[in-house]
Amino acid sequence: MFHVKLIAMTQCLEDGPEPERLITHAGRVCYKSVKQGDFDNFIRARIREGHDSILEHVSLTFEISGISRACMSQLTRHRIASFSVESQRRVSADNIDFVIPPGISGNPSALKVFTDAVNVSVAAYRLLREMGVRKEDSRFVLPSAAETKLTVTMNIRSLRHFFNVRLSKGAQWEIRALAGRMLEIAHRAIPAAFEDLYTEYISGKGY
Repeated sequence: MFHVKLIAMTQCLEDGPEPERLITHAGRVCYKSVKQGDFDNFIRARIREGHDSILEHVSLTFEISGISRACMSQLTRHRIASFSVESQRRVSADNIDFVIPPGISGNPSALKVFTDAVNVSVAAYRLLREMGVRKEDSRFVLPSAAETKLTVTMNIRSLRHFFNVRLSKGAQWEIRALAGRMLEIAHRAIPAAFEDLYTEYISGKGY
């Protein structure tokens, strides 16, 4: 099972540490009617209007572990974002774990095929390493199911786009579950910026 943790968030040094203050501070350039303490309503109103460029001034950084390389390849397609991924060039995969899709884990026959294939790939990796082949070349035999760990930073506008794309019913199960967990955490951190999406995807229809 994957794990997600919020490890950093942009703060405002001028008006106070809350990220909502930075968003509204940026918004004063366009809207001079922001009242002190009315930050949440101001943010909600701008989102309803589609004036979401001011959301780009605040970024959230997540530490994610236990997702597959297949899931990571979907996640890292999203821009604007920054990613730092556990390197298979530098980190040994001798004791690597694998993500098993639910469509396979619930089918004993399919699970055996999957497990056999994974075991063969791990055995091949270890044999190549014993033969002196570098990790960066030996990793080519490892499947997309191999677990990985990464740190990802996205601004709020990019996160909202990510959630809308990856929480749709057509999204792949793993990235959808990951996006749902990230949205729960983001909503807890900055409710006004994610309230509508949380209602639509989590507390409403679910994901």
